[in-house]
Amino acid sequence: MSNDSGLFRTAAQLRAAGFVRQGGYWIGETRYVPLYEAKMIHQFDHRFGYYPDGHVEDTRALPHPTLEQRQDQGFEVAPRYWVAESEVSERLAAKHWIRTWLMGWRDITSGLDERTLISSIVPVAGYGDKFLLMQSSTSPNLQTALCGCLNSLVCDYVSRQKIGGASFKYFTMKQIAILPPSAYAEADLALIVPRVLELSYTSRSMAPFARDLGYDGPPFAWDEDRRAQLRAELDAWYARAYGLTRDELRYVLDPADVRGPDYPSETFRGLKKNEIARYGEYRTARLVLAAWDAQEARPAAAQ
Repeated sequence: MSNDSGLFRTAAQLRAAGFVRQGGYWIGETRYVPLYEAKMIHQFDHRFGYYPDGHVEDTRALPHPTLEQRQDQGFEVAPRYWVAESEVSERLAAKHWIRTWLMGWRDITSGLDERTLISSIVPVAGYGDKFLLMQSSTSPNLQTALCGCLNSLVCDYVSRQKIGGASFKYFTMKQIAILPPSAYAEADLALIVPRVLELSYTSRSMAPFARDLGYDGPPFAWDEDRRAQLRAELDAWYARAYGLTRDELRYVLDPADVRGPDYPSETFRGLKKNEIARYGEYRTARLVLAAWDAQEARPAAAQ
């Protein structure tokens, strides 16, 4: 963000130079793409935070789009800066990246937040150094399953055992227990891929990702209840794939549910506290355990 700052342009600079905003881009003698910062992205969400009019008073906590904005499939979050698309293309070409989408995770983190490992599949654009990128030579389906794994509760639980500060660097990611490609049968991918696709493909900028998965339809509607259910089904599947029992999953969600209210350890304290305040219950725990029971009750081929 410092070494390449000479490449950055603000909306005001581009407007003054005669560029015109079209969707998520500025068009003129060349095309400028957003420079995403990590705080603009969350799990399965490339439209998490944005800079209204290109700036905010406190850059540590960006405002979030309204529900109406999220439900607008043409809405894209505005960054603080923009970079020439050619600069992005040159760097991706040097890495031999052939996809028209990217995947990464947030560097700045905490074991006290709702989630520690925050990953997402995102559009091709510029990314600051606090959103760390990864690339894989596996198929789009397997990379989609990898994203699902990284955002699962059980993988997050593992991550919380590894984090010693506020940074989630590459060397930390290399220590995380992540399911290998061989863990996924075709029936497993048939369950995972459509759910990660629906969670991720919420605006037109993610169409290249959808096309790589063989989906030619429009973006999916942003429905909070639907998204919570899809995530619960993924969390239940990954917990089973990691080999957890139902009681072990209950412990991951909330140790007090297994060991009693006086048990001194907590796992997802922030998530539980916020959901009780928001919904009057620990909604994630209820939905994930219900999804576990439903998956256990039917044959794998029917899932």
